[in-house]
Amino acid sequence: MKVILQADVKKVGAKGDVVEVSDGYGRNYLLPRKLAIEANAANLNSAKVNAENKARRARQEADEAKLLGAQLEKISVKIPVRVGKDGKLFGSVGGSDVAKALKENHSLNVDKRKISVQGDVTGAGVYEAIIKLHPEVTTKIKVEVIEG
Repeated sequence: MKVILQADVKKVGAKGDVVEVSDGYGRNYLLPRKLAIEANAANLNSAKVNAENKARRARQEADEAKLLGAQLEKISVKIPVRVGKDGKLFGSVGGSDVAKALKENHSLNVDKRKISVQGDVTGAGVYEAIIKLHPEVTTKIKVEVIEG
């Protein structure tokens, strides 16, 4: 029996997949629990359209991430921090600080969990932060830590 999965099913397939299952498994488990629908002509056509829409959305998200990445590469962020007598920082500079500076200075919303500052930020200077915008798109920006 051919069915179109409506949800991810372990050891069978992912949502939207057209799979061949035994008649009993399909009739007695998948169909009553609304985990799948029967693969007739109308349902196959709608599944094909849904798959095309999903692929188009994924391409659009990747394109938007590439555009945002191109914008971010041109940007430098200044982060003022408190520095002690011997030039060491009080606290640290992390992804949340970079995200906050991007939002305040450049009006760009970037999730702080997607930002990682390379190396140890030990004092004032220029550092590099890597931003993962999409599974396929990463970009680097300059982070200037200044005394403030």
